Amino acid sequence: MATHCVDRELLNDWHIVADQESLSADMLFPTRLLGVDLVVRKRVNKAEVVRADNGAVVNSAERYGFIWACLDKPWREIVYIPEANEADRHLVSGGSIAVKVSGLRAVENFLDMGHFPFVHTGWLGEEPHTEVAPYNVEITAQDEVLATECKFYQPVASPTAKEGFVVDYIYKVIRPYTVALYKSNPIQKHRLDVITLFVQPVDEENCIAHPYLCYLKEGMEAAAVRSFMQLIFAQDKPILENQVPRRLPLDPRAETPIRADAVSVSYRRWLRDRSVTYGAIPARA
Repeated sequence: MATHCVDRELLNDWHIVADQESLSADMLFPTRLLGVDLVVRKRVNKAEVVRADNGAVVNSAERYGFIWACLDKPWREIVYIPEANEADRHLVSGGSIAVKVSGLRAVENFLDMGHFPFVHTGWLGEEPHTEVAPYNVEITAQDEVLATECKFYQPVASPTAKEGFVVDYIYKVIRPYTVALYKSNPIQKHRLDVITLFVQPVDEENCIAHPYLCYLKEGMEAAAVRSFMQLIFAQDKPILENQVPRRLPLDPRAETPIRADAVSVSYRRWLRDRSVTYGAIPARA
């Protein structure tokens, strides 16, 4: 199994390497990114990230309550989340959850509505409401995978939900290891709560999921947002860790998709088009 990443798309991008809540002054926080061992040190004014193998200082930044690192020269800015600037939202970390699977698998699972009634029974889905209605998928002008008109009946869609309702979803894959979900708010029906899942590729078969939650405050406590996310992800974790193979197959013939998998099919094709192989089983020529 390859341990070092050669994908420029990943090496020249920003990735979360620590939640600021997990750091204390002058404590050394060991972590790993794309097979490279790193150490994060919190200084008075900022955090510093260095490689454990040669002590080289790595490009780093602080945003959304996380420490970010880029192993090479950044090609672009850290992902921009406009909702993080809206004063009437809770901005909450969902914690850092280690998962023994490729980060690409974690992104794909996040995109999968079909598992709601079976993995998140009584919360995000229930029988007999198991069918995934047709939805639209496109690649946007910003080169992101966008799935719209996604609808699914959910008994408890969020901590403020008082009854089940058909929830509107929009999914957006922003970077290979970053995906956002926009879903109906039960109180302000014209606005959307936002969950962005930043996945830290530890190596090809291990990742750390960093959910970032931008939920409307009305009728909602920040602690409830965080605990709801952790409840849902705790249900996903064992399913993800039983995926075989752990890496994501990119060959269209490797796994048979159904209509409900349209966004997953587009995601895999999008990865192939970007020559992303780290955490994947590349398609055969």
